[in-house]
Amino acid sequence: MKYWLIKSEGSCYSIADLQKDGTTAWTGVRNYQARNFMRDEMKVGDLVLFYHSNGDTEAPAGIYGIAKVSGLAHADMTAFDPKDEHYDARAAELNVDGKAPVWVCADVAFMRAFDKPVSLAEIKLDPKLSGMLVAKRGQRLSVMPVSEKHFRRIKELRP
Repeated sequence: MKYWLIKSEGSCYSIADLQKDGTTAWTGVRNYQARNFMRDEMKVGDLVLFYHSNGDTEAPAGIYGIAKVSGLAHADMTAFDPKDEHYDARAAELNVDGKAPVWVCADVAFMRAFDKPVSLAEIKLDPKLSGMLVAKRGQRLSVMPVSEKHFRRIKELRP
């Protein structure tokens, strides 16, 4: 089993939205490294930390809950929809046979929301979370691996 962190702006798609929906395709990822994590490494059953980025004082950036991978990578259909904000004309052009999409998404399912998020500030101050990618300067990936040690520490902080 592997562990992941996925990011979304809380105002765009929040842990509450995932709780309401139950499951969702993690669409709109337009970074090759993040795409490769979903395509090549995410497996059904992997556990996921759900992170809200671009927080404000009412909803600071941080980890808001836990999800799990519920479906393997498949074509991200938002890349082919000219009306979608994640449309990619080049990707649509390259995917003429439908067999090798440039952009993929994995499905994630809600597990639980935290009563209080583990804020980015809290992550940075906790020595047991040292080295966690989300706390590193310039780390902007919307899908990133998390060590088992860091995943377990987050769960200890919000039992």
